[in-house]
Amino acid sequence: MIPDINYWAVLVATLSSMIVGSIWYTPKVFGTYWMKAANVTPSGDAKDAVGPIVVTVIVSFVTAWVLAGATYLSWSFYSGSFFVNALLTGIILWAGFTAARFITHDAFDRRPSGLTVLNVAHEFVTIVIMALIIGVWPPNLGS
Repeated sequence: MIPDINYWAVLVATLSSMIVGSIWYTPKVFGTYWMKAANVTPSGDAKDAVGPIVVTVIVSFVTAWVLAGATYLSWSFYSGSFFVNALLTGIILWAGFTAARFITHDAFDRRPSGLTVLNVAHEFVTIVIMALIIGVWPPNLGS
């Protein structure tokens, strides 16, 4: 079975990831703590952010695309509400892949637990917002 995906929802979910990240990591929210905990010193040159932003857009698109496909498969198997399937699928994938992997790698890297919590929470908010967008904007389920 090939999942039916609404690519407009995937693109909007990708954009939402960029918006969440730019708010989450702004110095007035969590950015100052993140820079200190992650030992990041900004160069002051905006060009240095271009590469990481391009990577983030690509990875966010892949995340939204996989979430949309997994949601469709979940909905196809369990039926019910596409919206509820999107939220539950997003939360389960976040817990089983994103959070679990962050926690494991950060433990071995001996990163501060506060940094791990901050980044895992950011990913949770990002995935839930993506799931909300995908859930309210399903593919044409009648075909």
